Amino acid sequence: MDLSTLRAFKPSEYEEAADGYRATAETASTAKDAVDNRISSGVRNQLEGEAAEAALLALKGLSRNFHYAQTECGLVSTALNGFAFDMAAAKRKLEAAIEDAGAAGCTVNPNGSVSYPAGSKPGAEKPAEGGTVSGSAGGSPTSDAVERQAVNIHPNPHYGRAVAYANRIADALNEATEADAKWAPKLRALKADDDLTVSDRDWADVHSDTDGVRAAGKDYRDSLPEVPRGATPKENASWWKGLSPEEQSAHLALNAASVGALDGLPAEIRDEANRTVLAQAKAQVQLELDRIPPEPTRYSPNPSGTYPAVVQNASWSKWNEKYGERKERADSSMAGMQAIEDRFDATGENGLPPAYLLGFDTEKNGRAIVANGNPDTADHTAVYVPGTTSNLGGIGGDVERMTNLWRESDAMAGGKEVSTITWLGYDAPQSVVKDAPFRHYADDGAPAFNNFMDGLDVANTTDSGGHHTAIGHSYGTTLIGSAARQGELNADDVVFAGSPGVQVGEASQMDVPEGHVWNEEAKGDPVPDLGRFGHGGSQWRLGGGVALIPSDEVFGANQMTTGTSEGHSEYWDRDTDSLRNQAAVVTGQYGKVKLEE
Repeated sequence: MDLSTLRAFKPSEYEEAADGYRATAETASTAKDAVDNRISSGVRNQLEGEAAEAALLALKGLSRNFHYAQTECGLVSTALNGFAFDMAAAKRKLEAAIEDAGAAGCTVNPNGSVSYPAGSKPGAEKPAEGGTVSGSAGGSPTSDAVERQAVNIHPNPHYGRAVAYANRIADALNEATEADAKWAPKLRALKADDDLTVSDRDWADVHSDTDGVRAAGKDYRDSLPEVPRGATPKENASWWKGLSPEEQSAHLALNAASVGALDGLPAEIRDEANRTVLAQAKAQVQLELDRIPPEPTRYSPNPSGTYPAVVQNASWSKWNEKYGERKERADSSMAGMQAIEDRFDATGENGLPPAYLLGFDTEKNGRAIVANGNPDTADHTAVYVPGTTSNLGGIGGDVERMTNLWRESDAMAGGKEVSTITWLGYDAPQSVVKDAPFRHYADDGAPAFNNFMDGLDVANTTDSGGHHTAIGHSYGTTLIGSAARQGELNADDVVFAGSPGVQVGEASQMDVPEGHVWNEEAKGDPVPDLGRFGHGGSQWRLGGGVALIPSDEVFGANQMTTGTSEGHSEYWDRDTDSLRNQAAVVTGQYGKVKLEE
């Protein structure tokens, strides 16, 4: 890049363009929400049949297009700001060098060379003539040494200054040239395909585009306030509120996963960030599945005709050895992500509110936090912690439980807003025998649960700050007990269901007001009895302390009726005392709770 071009460069023009793309991203986001939460919701409530299904499918595609446009425009905005930042830095260096040269009596020429006047060193018989020098960018120890030697022996004292100014100008021009060369392909890569279909490949490319913009914009990223690590939800919220719209947009574009994981941020922001992460992850998993060859037939008839009637094919065995585990893992992730999207698509069905994705991660067994309704504006919020074997692949069942609880609670709330949340924010034990007897899964996950509960309090905008209920099922009750033992559980009520034991000795240690610990134990549920049997009675020791099965009288919980007797997983079935009692607690309708006699 030459001197005149850089001097004429106006960073503000690119920053204004970035603002335009950011505005377009916001418009696309608003359109997506309108399609999902108003138009599609209306179709679900008022129409049915093949025409309605076709319309919903088309609307889902339109929503996907808007979401893709929102994400890509956010990246373009950030890339333009990054380019303007780099070019502005180079221009500032150039202007400073020109100003310094002029102040020293030197002249900067249009080609970047520097002319210096005549001058003489002390003791010289006559002045040395002036001249013109050209600079060089960068330099090395050897070239710098040669340059210093030339300056020292030159008779004109202005020569050395001119060389320094010329080098500064060359460095600035080189930085601008490198910035242009670096950003041009990144911006070209953000051009969408010339069609109306957003494919899995398109979403996978978003991940690549993000990495490209993140790498090219290192200096720009370093200038942004850093994403908090290990901060409290209150500190997270303060950080976010202190960002400019440009900085918020940049973090959403470049650090969506980090932003989506920050407790204390508004639910709408976390949802926006995590949906982008989900869309990219789902596309990548689908492409991974597409690369796996079809599974051969596993069995074929036994040629001998004797029992057993089938034999395992060698071709299947080879396929399974190479691809079986990969496909199983990908299928599980895909099932979980599809279940989350199915909940998005159910918005409006019989009044079901929009869903908010408050956390998402495919690592290990996967994590997801899904809310029915916005907890920031809810008067009553329930947070449900699932237990052993919970993972991303099976999140659909847990989301359905909280959907049932939302419907029951909403009917009792008297017009007040309700949010019910599935919190799979920890690595749950995956085996009843090998994992569930150990407390470290609960101990490791409890701090994250406490942070999440604190974050709900920070983000809630109601006058009262909201009424919060923590609900645990099975090993999830152990985690909630550990959360109370390790810190302050920011909840007004606690509900246990099918608990094998919690990590405190009595209800009074659960960090909620007296009388606000509730328990459900179905007659046919074997898990509490396994807890008693496995730990020598109702008491079992954890790190020197004593924990109790919360259905035992000495624990001191309110024992609610369940109306179920089929086992461990019916506490959220519709038309049961169990579900109605939980809804009464969630909405603070304690007089409607049925207690065991």
